Amino acid sequence: MARFVRWYGSGPLHLLVLICSFALTAYAMVRLFAVRPLEVAIWFVGAAVLHDLILLPLYSFADLSAHSVLRHRTGRVPTVAWINYLRVPAFLSGVLLLVWFPLILDLAIPYRDDTRLPEGVYLGRWLAVTGVLFGAAALAFALKLRRVRRAVPADEHRPPPRRDAEP
Repeated sequence: MARFVRWYGSGPLHLLVLICSFALTAYAMVRLFAVRPLEVAIWFVGAAVLHDLILLPLYSFADLSAHSVLRHRTGRVPTVAWINYLRVPAFLSGVLLLVWFPLILDLAIPYRDDTRLPEGVYLGRWLAVTGVLFGAAALAFALKLRRVRRAVPADEHRPPPRRDAEP
């Protein structure tokens, strides 16, 4: 078993789940290409172009901006890894927007009867879900920071003495 883990890098359960996910993806692609091959091919190319040329630079810039803003505040930056508390709710909110943008932006003209909800509710609900996601992430970060600060001795909470202070 140790030899397999050294060779593969993880356990056999991970490999089994990976193979199953590839099999499920292949099945879905075969089924989609059988029904509408041209539309699926256009969608894949469009998704690759949209992601690689537009979305990847945007969220890379947002991530670098968050790092650079807090990098210069050495006295206030916590010792807890904080960036994922921003990344996860932003990612989830972005996925929700990507999936439901026709309804959120009132572009769902052919789907009016299928949703059974008034068209104006989706933007407010998406904003509410986004707020709850960021609020939950902030609460989780505050709890983690509190736990870390309680574990650190009280002497380490004091700021270092200033160099220009007189003895």
